[in-house]
Amino acid sequence: MKYKVHRLEIKAKSAQDTLDTFINSLAGDVISIVPIVNPTFRPMGATSITSQLLIVEQIKKAVD
Repeated sequence: MKYKVHRLEIKAKSAQDTLDTFINSLAGDVISIVPIVNPTFRPMGATSITSQLLIVEQIKKAVD
């Protein structure tokens, strides 16, 4: 089995549409989605922001 890892930049307001479009454009099966989370400090306290997603795709093997 072969796998390919894609990096997807996301924004908070358009994350769902961006992810939906990207996943539907893949030819293989999605194995995992891993968020890249960055800690952020705001006046109200500490929080985190997801800036990127790593999407692991299993590449379909051509039938011989």
